[in-house]
Amino acid sequence: MSRLSPASFPFVHLRTGVVGVGVLVLLSGCAGGSTPGVSPSESSSTTASPTSTVSVPTVSATPAASPVYKPADATGKAQNVPVPVMPELAKENSKAGLEAFIGYYYAVGNYANETGDISVLGTLSTPECKACAYFQKASTDSYKNGRWMVGGHMDVPAMEVEWDSRTTSTVVRVQVIQDAISYRNADGSEGRAPEAATNDAFVLVATFEAGWKVVDTGVLR
Repeated sequence: MSRLSPASFPFVHLRTGVVGVGVLVLLSGCAGGSTPGVSPSESSSTTASPTSTVSVPTVSATPAASPVYKPADATGKAQNVPVPVMPELAKENSKAGLEAFIGYYYAVGNYANETGDISVLGTLSTPECKACAYFQKASTDSYKNGRWMVGGHMDVPAMEVEWDSRTTSTVVRVQVIQDAISYRNADGSEGRAPEAATNDAFVLVATFEAGWKVVDTGVLR
């Protein structure tokens, strides 16, 4: 998602002591700076895919060409951005289901960053998740008055799920690698200072009630 300024997170910072030693494994591959985060509201207690016979010539219909995806660049916005499809597995109340959901969540975040469309992203978190609301606002702000953002793609190479089927909320530590970002005004001029690529560890809390929802998230500090 679009990055936020420190002022966007007026909450207690997440610290290593809150989430245990397991985060050291996740952070071993991380480098780069992080922004202040949001501490999870609660956590789990246990750690843990008809044949024709006509003789005259026939003409086959030519399939319509699919619109070609074009990422944003300095000359214009992204075009024909594919809409992420939720995997069936992501609808399951299981550890594997939650992992699939988180992958989908960040894929939808990428879509929001490329289009400014948060209509799907907004359905994947609870109204109480303030950090989620900030993420959504950052994505839409990047597209006001004809502006757009370039870059900012997120990858999730690793995650650790504290799975316990007896709890209602589950804590997940997620490594998020995000590309550098630049911003453009409607006339193509630089919108604001560019932002460097990051490699951060996030804590994400999710709950399952007829489907997974993010209830809290923040950068580990």
